[in-house]
Amino acid sequence: MPAALPKDSLRSAMRMARSALSPREWARDNEARLRFWRAWLGDRAPNVLACYASRADEPGTQELIDDALAAGWRVLLPVLRREPDWAWFAGWGALRDSWGGIAEPTTPRLGAMALGQASIVVVPCLAVGLDGSRLGTGGGWYDRALMHRHPKAEVVALARAVEVKSEVPTEPHDTAVDAWVTEAGIGRRAPTAMTP
Repeated sequence: MPAALPKDSLRSAMRMARSALSPREWARDNEARLRFWRAWLGDRAPNVLACYASRADEPGTQELIDDALAAGWRVLLPVLRREPDWAWFAGWGALRDSWGGIAEPTTPRLGAMALGQASIVVVPCLAVGLDGSRLGTGGGWYDRALMHRHPKAEVVALARAVEVKSEVPTEPHDTAVDAWVTEAGIGRRAPTAMTP
């Protein structure tokens, strides 16, 4: 899809909008997003969930991870190095600050292929398109990581409703998501037309 705006311009606009939100607004949106997440997860049999530990300026993942653990899911968190890596989540007290202030597990590293165990992969984004295109923070880490997911794994982005766009600038290496969860509801990528 051709870019409606250069990626950097859209990233800047999305970050500025997020920075204007108060802690109370984030908390309200996170609570609503969690309700829709629970509905989306439904009664799926517990498996492995790959997620990330959110920062204050991102849609929250703490309750989402706590819910998954309580339901019997095992949780993988990213270990942020140049090459993708993962480790098991072993509790909020077993995390340390890493690159960019992002929390990562202190448990042993499992390597990039560990993502293949996950049936659901929750990814961060700054914007998502109706076709599933995802605008990340610009490092390409998740695009490299997602190459190792299981073919049937569902990739889900957490976003704000205003971050869902008709289109998002993409490049050939960008990996689309299957669905997104916002404080206003759940969206699914539109099916692509088959060409003869």
